[in-house]
Amino acid sequence: MLLTATQTEKYADVLIWALHAARRNGKFKKYDTVLLRVDLASLPLAKAIYKKLVQQHYNPVLRINAPEELAKDFYTFADKKQLTFLPPGEKEFQGGLNGLIALHAPQDLTYLKEIDPARLAQNAVARKPVREILDAREQQGEFSWTLANYPTEELAKRAGLTPKAYAGQIARACFLDEKYPVKKWQEVTKQIGEIGKWLSALPIKTLRVESKDMDLEILLGAQRKFIAGGGCNIPSFEIFTSPDYRGTKGVYFADLSSYRSGNYVKGVRLEFKNGRAVKATAEQGESFVRKMLAMDKGACQIGEFSLTDRRFSKINKFMADILFDENFGGKYGNCHVAVGASYADTFSGAQKDLTPALKKQLGFNDSSLHWDLINTQDKVVTATLKDGSKKVIYQKGQFTY
Repeated sequence: MLLTATQTEKYADVLIWALHAARRNGKFKKYDTVLLRVDLASLPLAKAIYKKLVQQHYNPVLRINAPEELAKDFYTFADKKQLTFLPPGEKEFQGGLNGLIALHAPQDLTYLKEIDPARLAQNAVARKPVREILDAREQQGEFSWTLANYPTEELAKRAGLTPKAYAGQIARACFLDEKYPVKKWQEVTKQIGEIGKWLSALPIKTLRVESKDMDLEILLGAQRKFIAGGGCNIPSFEIFTSPDYRGTKGVYFADLSSYRSGNYVKGVRLEFKNGRAVKATAEQGESFVRKMLAMDKGACQIGEFSLTDRRFSKINKFMADILFDENFGGKYGNCHVAVGASYADTFSGAQKDLTPALKKQLGFNDSSLHWDLINTQDKVVTATLKDGSKKVIYQKGQFTY
């Protein structure tokens, strides 16, 4: 075990707290169904969470993800019908869930590198209706989720760290060495939340992000708000929104590398015009990037814009895991955009009013893809307000609040 028994117990407490904090509408009740979806290597943490869920009178359901070797066989040999197959009862099962805790603990990050990305996309598109069920339940206040990373030697190797150093990054980022980590998370979430309220109250029309290698303008759009931390993902220091994708223009550059579907990608540069990425290049993995952006109509459009303040995040190393990398603190914090699906909870009105027709009208992007691309360069983010005045909201890695 790369985490101590005490750290593991505290991690379990943090994740159950996060599941509650992520429920922006409604509350959990006794005997609600919580899916615990885990990789095999994360079983020490999964056991601790499972025990606590039972003790707290939930109905936990454990699902272990297919080991990498089995998943590779599936994507290698499955025909079209198999790639698009949904197990009997899957939609009904998802429709009865109240919570999800997912643990990521890969033993091999590149096992899918030889698989045609089109096959991965085909499966993702087929599963989109299942994800939409959970999205709808989340909007109705009947479901929440949180994701976490459990350290493995593979993650450490890909990040260029020793296993001990990698686990230490997780412990620091998640406050697992604090006496009361949940209390610490509550304090930090409150501080981040104040910044989120400040941003949401500003009459922002557009945001311009400038660094050495990028100059991107984003249209915030009508009826938007910023979400600050809040439990969806641990750690979560980011403050994000889902902008009106139709107003995206300029150049975005991701200087932080990433692994996705077994592929290593570095130095992604996207050029946007009229809301769509019309040109995509990368120092490594360019062909894969282009195939992902062609997954469906919305894959080359923006679904999220996010900023992380370096004062909150203790992450200062590449972690080879987007969950941690999108919360990078370091010297200059980070911003990231996600190409693909937007988040409905950034709608400022009542979630029950956000119909598919209204989402389309307001420019919330729809896609089977959601891929965070991260920039850690020194940057300035300037808001143009609705009266035409300009206000710097972020510089030198922190908000100006």
